[in-house]
Amino acid sequence: MFKKVPIIILFLIALSSCSKKQEEIIYQPLEKTSPYELYKEGLAAFERNDFFFANKKFSEAELNFEQAEFAAKSAIMSIFSLYGLNFYEEANENLDRYFKTYPADKNIIYAHFLQAVIYFEQISDEKKDLKPLLQANKKIDFFLKNFPDTEYAIDLKFKKDLIQNQIAAKELFVAKYYISIKKWVPAIQRLKIIVKKYDKTVFIEEALHRLVEIHYHLGLENEAKKYANILGYNYNSSEWFEQSYKILNKNYEFTNNKVIKKDDSWYKKIIKKIK
Repeated sequence: MFKKVPIIILFLIALSSCSKKQEEIIYQPLEKTSPYELYKEGLAAFERNDFFFANKKFSEAELNFEQAEFAAKSAIMSIFSLYGLNFYEEANENLDRYFKTYPADKNIIYAHFLQAVIYFEQISDEKKDLKPLLQANKKIDFFLKNFPDTEYAIDLKFKKDLIQNQIAAKELFVAKYYISIKKWVPAIQRLKIIVKKYDKTVFIEEALHRLVEIHYHLGLENEAKKYANILGYNYNSSEWFEQSYKILNKNYEFTNNKVIKKDDSWYKKIIKKIK
């Protein structure tokens, strides 16, 4: 029995030695890939619209670049790849990280513009969630305040007008719901928001008419006439003025009885400048 002990010990030592040699072989670190090669692979994938692979390679390049400028460039291209996949949430999360990590990067304007567009493209119709509308409106206001003279400001001004209309549409939709269940006070509050904040939208005329309608129904004729006068002064040829006039003048007789498509032209223009 005692003769077997040294043999067992020798066997364990040999086994341990072999195991260490195997570990050295298995866990031997791989040769570091050039970040320039990773970026080049990402760009090639991006140009053939393989955004999954492009995002992977740009992310790897960012981690391997020692120069902040090139790391930031890789980061923004990775984000554009996520945008190309319509991965809005992931793109937004990476944009927030980008803003914190590379606040002085030369592509920061493009990044802010992209985030505004991402919020804008998540807008659905006025019957659904108001959050993307408000986020887009806030981000566009930020961009127009900080980068008013850029070529992208013109596009965002147009988008802001559309957003204003959709917010007003949402307010009107909610107001009409309250009217349908005879909740007059919240209905009036919603309509007044349109009159005060969104008077440049196409929904101002109907909002004024509904205020005439509700106040007249409640017996508040002076208030009804006030809103009718505003409607008549500004929109006296509209159908809503005729409707309001008919409410206040019973003998009056009538004589005459929009998914946002992605525009990628700006997108291609930015990519040319970054890559």
